[in-house]
Amino acid sequence: PYRRQRQMCIRDSFTCVCYVTGIVEFTFDDILKEVCMVFFFTSVGFQANLKVLKSGGKSMLVFLSLVIALILAQNFLAVGLSNVMRISPLVGLCTGSIPMVGGHGTAGAFGPVLEDFGIRGATTLCTAAATYGLIAGSMMGGPIGKMLIERHHLLDTAVTEDDSLLVEEEIKHERHSMYPAASFQLILAMGIGTVLSKLLSLTGMTFPIYIGAMIAAAIIRNVGEYGGGYTVYMGEINDIGGICLSLFLGMAMITLKIWQLAELALPLVILLAGQTLFMIVYVIVVAYNVMGRDYDAAVIVSGLCGFGMGATPNAMANMQALCDRYVPSVKAYLLIPLIGSLFADFINSLVITFFINIL
Repeated sequence: PYRRQRQMCIRDSFTCVCYVTGIVEFTFDDILKEVCMVFFFTSVGFQANLKVLKSGGKSMLVFLSLVIALILAQNFLAVGLSNVMRISPLVGLCTGSIPMVGGHGTAGAFGPVLEDFGIRGATTLCTAAATYGLIAGSMMGGPIGKMLIERHHLLDTAVTEDDSLLVEEEIKHERHSMYPAASFQLILAMGIGTVLSKLLSLTGMTFPIYIGAMIAAAIIRNVGEYGGGYTVYMGEINDIGGICLSLFLGMAMITLKIWQLAELALPLVILLAGQTLFMIVYVIVVAYNVMGRDYDAAVIVSGLCGFGMGATPNAMANMQALCDRYVPSVKAYLLIPLIGSLFADFINSLVITFFINIL
């Protein structure tokens, strides 16, 4: 992922230099960008397995509540700081949960939505914030977790837990070479989602184009889980969604106009600094205490830094670093990927849509 981002930054820098020097301005045909975006977020909708949430018990519900509170707080902070600096709250939203919990995928999806509201360079702002969050989340998670473990002697609280739910979910994500069936399920959800999106638009509110498909995918997944009448091929759906995300990000990054950051450079620095300080306080004061003040809580905190400011793979890397140094945490390895992958993006999209319509 980092090598791909480095290559994209080189291409962005090249187009920026050509524009600033007046040599040439590039324009790109991005007709397939929205198609890939909808495919990816439809695959995200299929992750919303309520059966897993219910089976996860109290800890999973508590952690989900923490994530929802984090999403809301990031947006309130972004809007509040933008009001203090007397800039548009929609500009502030470009550094809220769109790039933080959402990462590059959500940044590329909601940037054009904000541009439709007159926020010049919103996609560039969101993507720059997402890149910062990816780096900051990776740098924060390990040291914070280590500090909590050693300061409070948390190794004494480490216990072996049942990992059957984690194994069961991994089995559901195994590949069975059923890509035609998985493609049909994705396309079916997108088709139903088109109707849902049309119905939602009749409310007069603004929704991203993928919201209907994401909701339809969640319905299809859970009907299959509870009814048992058909199998949802999650491994193949994840593969297709990942391919579409790579294509979408490639097209989104290469069309960025990074020179548009110049006039908002100082506000962007202040907004991102605010998000960083807030994340540090939130995970230490709130998340650590709510999750039990034990070894598992410290590992969960390191993971929350990863996907709360970047992406779930960052969270897994943070936790892996801690667990390699100390002992494994089954609870953390259960909660972080399930909530981070299954529910965070889904809920985040709904919350962002609410904020955009309110503002």
